[in-house]
Amino acid sequence: QVQLVESGGGLVQPGGSLRLSCAASGSISSFYAMGWYRQAPGKQRELVAVISNSGSTNYGDSVKGRFTASRDNAKNTITLQMNNLKPEDTAVYYCNAISARFGSSWGQGTQVTVSS
Repeated sequence: QVQLVESGGGLVQPGGSLRLSCAASGSISSFYAMGWYRQAPGKQRELVAVISNSGSTNYGDSVKGRFTASRDNAKNTITLQMNNLKPEDTAVYYCNAISARFGSSWGQGTQVTVSS
């Protein structure tokens, strides 16, 4: 089983920035894709960003131009730089990895709260 541990969440004011990190227990270079999802209270989990093993990245429409996802295969981590945060970005953010051996794996989530 792949273990994913997120960090970097917290409370930030509107317009502020946060950087999330996800550390994987194994080599992420073998994963088909890794990404970030979020779930706000009373809403379904939605895509934030996904990075394929080729490096191509897709973003959810609501975060395009504000969030940037990246991966570091040497450190087995992915990060999510979130700028110009809005109250509607408030959610639990989850790291996800897809591998041939273990299928889809999820982290425990990290809370991001955007509020003045």
